[in-house]
Amino acid sequence: MNLELTAYADIVGDDVINHLKQLASMLKGLRVVHVNSTRQGGGVAEILARMIPLKNELGIDASWEVIEGDTDFYETTKSFHNGLQGNPVDLTKKELEHYEEVNHENAENLRDILTDADVVFIHDPQPAPFLSHFPKRKGVWIWRCHIDVSKPHPPVWKYLRNHVNDYDASIWSLSEFARKLEHPQYLIPPSIDPLSDKNRDLSEDEIDEAYKLAEIDPDRPKVVQVSRYDRFKDPVGVIEAFRLAKRFLNLQLILAGGDAKDDPEGAEVLEEVREKADGDPDIHILMLPADANVQINALQRIADIIIQKSTKEGFGLTVTEGLWKGKPVIGGAVGGIKLQIIDHHTGFLVHTPEGAAMRMRYLIMRPEIREDMGKKARRFILENFLLTRHLREYLTLMVAHVTKSGDRIVL
Repeated sequence: MNLELTAYADIVGDDVINHLKQLASMLKGLRVVHVNSTRQGGGVAEILARMIPLKNELGIDASWEVIEGDTDFYETTKSFHNGLQGNPVDLTKKELEHYEEVNHENAENLRDILTDADVVFIHDPQPAPFLSHFPKRKGVWIWRCHIDVSKPHPPVWKYLRNHVNDYDASIWSLSEFARKLEHPQYLIPPSIDPLSDKNRDLSEDEIDEAYKLAEIDPDRPKVVQVSRYDRFKDPVGVIEAFRLAKRFLNLQLILAGGDAKDDPEGAEVLEEVREKADGDPDIHILMLPADANVQINALQRIADIIIQKSTKEGFGLTVTEGLWKGKPVIGGAVGGIKLQIIDHHTGFLVHTPEGAAMRMRYLIMRPEIREDMGKKARRFILENFLLTRHLREYLTLMVAHVTKSGDRIVL
């Protein structure tokens, strides 16, 4: 057993690692390529950054490619994201033509890599049209959707469905997200890596550095939300909840986020958040760089409560991170958050700022319940949402679809 896998065995046990090795033994030398739209910022990039090296370590020839696009392209794909999550959006013929042209250019750039790959994973709407540019592809192509598509704006889904229907399979985070398509569909929830800088154990000195990110009082209760500045993450609603709770408690709120190359609305939402905060010295609004993983880890560890008051959420890795650190999490009762927060056990599910404020008050005033919830939370993540489980399910899927030579198995 090599050093990297040994480190995971210390957390999840030797049996889990041995199972991964057994699955990977049927996939030795398989050429696997993942394609997405950004190398930094967001949960997809975080997962791939950790999963690709592990696949290679297990004897799979895995790589990760990132498409390039201009501002107009990313504004269109952000509209896709909003439309798939239920917002009415109008996409013009010009915008869709540009979206398809950018995909064509990127497909040409990656033609040699993708044509001969045994398995290709295409992530989310940004590179979804790739399949049509590879009629002579060798391997199995799988579309991986990380978005809440439970109630999409119909014209947006109808358009995107034309691009993804002919994939060999698709992967979704929850059953309620999956749409009717003419291929096998799989449910694989995302995960966190317990050994990454964002989730590993920190020294006291590293944790203390969190207080220096802003004028945070270590002696007063702290509520923390870590997320991109995105309307679906509802940072404005978090501020409303905080103000309601602060009428009764001497609270501090920390909103910590960054931006992603494929999310052009971030600056606009950040400005809305600053306006809502209106200079309140107990609301700390942090704009962190993409590599601020240790700082985010530390902020989550100094929190008394983690909040993720999303109104739509594909999964919500910040919920996973908070639970892993033994914190009760207050989360919007939507999407993948419902898969992680067991109401009244690992945290609370809420629908409104008023509900979030009530749960803040309840938890701050009952430290023994916070501690008990936190223990349950960490155990729940250990058993269900770590990278080793995620990797096992990817390996199982590949075994089901390909042989070592790349020929499909007839099931």
